[in-house]
Amino acid sequence: MFFGKGDKRTEQLKTHNLGGCIVTKSLLEGSSKLKWIFREESCNPSDNGWRAIGDSDTQEYIDNPSNSVVVDFDRLVEIEPAVLGIYSLPVGTDLEFIPEKKSFIDSATGKEIKR
Repeated sequence: MFFGKGDKRTEQLKTHNLGGCIVTKSLLEGSSKLKWIFREESCNPSDNGWRAIGDSDTQEYIDNPSNSVVVDFDRLVEIEPAVLGIYSLPVGTDLEFIPEKKSFIDSATGKEIKR
């Protein structure tokens, strides 16, 4: 569908109610693309444990808490829809995202995960 000048288009966020996750600001702001995602234990029921890091994020950047932000998992799905397919993977999951294939590589085994 074509939206011409003056047309208003409303984007609707699908709500999956999957809790919050932590992403780097560079990923949220679009200055980097998803590269790594892992899931850790959370003691907060509203935190699903997922952590996402961008391709340009250095260790120094990641180590600074002010460079990370809590967002709803739906926001991460907006940034990279492929993450919805890995949501149910367990705590301890550590993956590298392969954007060309829209798939993930398991950091522990080196095996590709397609969802």
